[in-house]
Parts: sequence; structure tokens; C-alpha cells
Amino acid sequence: MAERIGVLGAGYVGLTSAACFARLGHQVTCVDTDASKVDSLRRGQVGIEEPGLPELVVAGLRAFALDFTTGVADLSGCGVVLLCLPTPPGANGSPDLGVLEAALPGLGAVLAPGAVVVTKSTVPVGTAERLPALLGRDDVTVVSNPEFLREGHAVHDFLNPDRVVLGAGPADSAAADRVAALYEPTGATVVHTDPASAELAKYASNAFLAVKASYANVLAELCETWGADVREVGRTMGVDPRIGPHFLSPGPGWGGSCLPKDTRALLHAAETAGVGFDLVRDAMRVNERQCARMVRLARRAATGTVDGSLAGVRIGLLGLAFKAGTGDLRDSPAVAVATELARRGAELTAHDPAVTSGVDGLQLVDDPYLVAKDAAALVLLTEWPEFRDLDWPRLAAACERPVVVDTRNLLDPTMLAQSGFTCFGLGTARDRS
Repeated sequence: MAERIGVLGAGYVGLTSAACFARLGHQVTCVDTDASKVDSLRRGQVGIEEPGLPELVVAGLRAFALDFTTGVADLSGCGVVLLCLPTPPGANGSPDLGVLEAALPGLGAVLAPGAVVVTKSTVPVGTAERLPALLGRDDVTVVSNPEFLREGHAVHDFLNPDRVVLGAGPADSAAADRVAALYEPTGATVVHTDPASAELAKYASNAFLAVKASYANVLAELCETWGADVREVGRTMGVDPRIGPHFLSPGPGWGGSCLPKDTRALLHAAETAGVGFDLVRDAMRVNERQCARMVRLARRAATGTVDGSLAGVRIGLLGLAFKAGTGDLRDSPAVAVATELARRGAELTAHDPAVTSGVDGLQLVDDPYLVAKDAAALVLLTEWPEFRDLDWPRLAAACERPVVVDTRNLLDPTMLAQSGFTCFGLGTARDRS
């Protein structure tokens, strides 16, 4: 049955949720305090780099199934309201709920009796329990419904979820069923649990992925020492269903809007509870160390020695986003590496298909071939598939020294060698010309 759904917040999660629920046949009103953003969205202009999202927004507007507004009062007739507001990390790693909490009294003043408030924002354990009081209402129900959307695949993930997690108390099972019905067209497995478990599951999932990614990066370093190939080791591990193939590829580190924030939040929560969670802390330390390792590798490639001076050395960077499929620079390991190279005096030219601004200390170009001009080395930092299809002999000819550091093991080593490049990969024997 179609519902009238309200979405509070038109950020990454809110906009994706609003557009996708409209696609699933619901009537959706999305509220955001940024008037310029709302005006753009009303015209079908989406400022987020996400495949399929602009098309869904336009389709929702044309079908009159989706609208955008700055007025929270426009949610007064909604039976279900999703909270999709930012919860950025505070100085100590704990989530800052200031924006969320500031919006609740106004929302509480307009909610219809019997409405269901759904927390999709990533929030600390216990938040769902506190919300009715913050809303000032005892006649609405709160259901925790954490999001598990991957940037670059958010629309696909929303419409084809591997699970929908719903946290509600025993007395609120009817409200949880009402939210589950919203997702029924997706055919997803619905996991019913209590609110605290649902809230913790989001942090636990992302922190586990961070641990797995750091494990892969240390494993790559070990492979380099012993002459093994981390790609083969990871492929062998991934066949085991207890492990799985994902997050076993090394890289310059993990980043983005979720993993760093959620690992810090989980660690803070553990410390507050007096629980030692050294495994997560060590994963964070490995991630910091990985940036320094990538800088050393780039330094060796560009100067010929691990301690060579980078002052005035031209280095070309391929990729700045934290991963392919998005232009998101938040906590990007690529940006961290670039920042450190610039701090050491390197002259940087960078290209990213989805990034046009936002990085200091380098020259950003829209032509990938310009990054190679007189470069002492190229460093591939983001796994954009189109980098495989570049004219690598042309890049080699433009370089001062045809050396490439492939921090994603994206490129074919045979092709690079035939193009004239010496290649440095991670966890492989690809240090050859």
C-alpha cells in the first residue's frame, strides 16, 4: 500500500531514500533547510555524483510523486517520516547530534498522531529510546532503520538491498511492519530486532569492513617481503564463504563519509562503556600508516630512493575521490597522500573524472594526459576503470621518468611494461620495466 512519506534532510542518504521511495510508488516530500539546494532539486538538478539518482529525481518530479520544500510543516500529513540528517564526528569521535536534535521539536509539532518516525541517520545506541521525548510526543512510534548504502552504488543498493534492518520494541511491532511494507517491492530480507541492536549493527558493520581493509593492506606489505602476490592470496581467501571476496584488495587506505566516522564512533562508545576494542584502534593506526607508506612508495618512484627530496619534483596523480564512482573527497586517502606529497615540496598535477575542485596544493586538470607532462612519476590513487583504457604509451612519452605507482593494482603489468613504464604495485612483484 502506498504511503505518504516525509524525508527530513536532502543529503546523500535523504535524497537517495526520497527518490527511491518515490520510484517504489510512494508519495514523498523531502525537506531541507538549504533553500538553494531545494530550488535546484525542484528543477531536477542533483548536485551529488551518484549513478541513476538524477534520473530518479526527474522521474519522481514528473510523476508528481516527489517534491522538495524548506518547510517542515509540509510533513504534517505524512504517516512515515525518515530522519536523514547529518551526524558528523565530534572532537572525541562521538557523533554530533546537534543538527538532528535541533530539528526534532519542530517536527514533533507537526507530526500526525500515530505517525512513525524512522531513524536512518547513523546514531549512537540509545537514540531511538530518547527520540519521543525530544519530539515532545508520546503518540508517535520510533523505528530504527540504519542505511547500508555504498557511494557510487546507492540507488542500486536501495532498490536491491541485501537486508533491511528494523529496530523496534515489542510494543511497536506494528510500526516496524508498516516500515517493512515500504520495502516490500524490493524483495529484501527484513531483519527485525530491538532498537539498540539495530543502531549498533551499523557501526559494527562499518568497523568490521575497516578492520578487513586494514588487514588486506598489512597482508600486501607481507606479500612484498615474501615474494607472494596479494591478489592471489586474496582470491584464495575469498573462496572461503566464511571470509568472502570483498575488502581483500589493498589500496592507499580506507576513507569516505562512513568508515572513518563510524570506526571512531564505535571506538568512543567502547571506551565510554569501559570495553577495550584494540582491534578497531589498531585498524585505524594501520590506515594512518598506509598513507605514509604510499608517500614513501611515491618518493621512491619519483626520486629513485626512499629518502630522496621531493622539492620541486613533478608528480602526476590519477584519482582523488576516496573510491571510484563518486566525487566524494571526505576522508579520501588519495587526498591524504596528495597533501603529504605537497607538504614535502612535490609539484602535483591531478585528474579525477568526478572531481572539479576542492583540493588545495595541486593543479587539477580535466585532461588525464596533462598529469604526465614532465612528471617524474605517476601515482594512481582511485580505481576508476577508465584509467585502464588510457593511452599508456602516450603517457610514457610525456613523462620525464616513465614510472607509475599503482596503489589499487588496477593496471595490467604486461601492458605497462610494453608501454615503457616501470610499475610499483601493492603486494605484488610488479617492480619491473
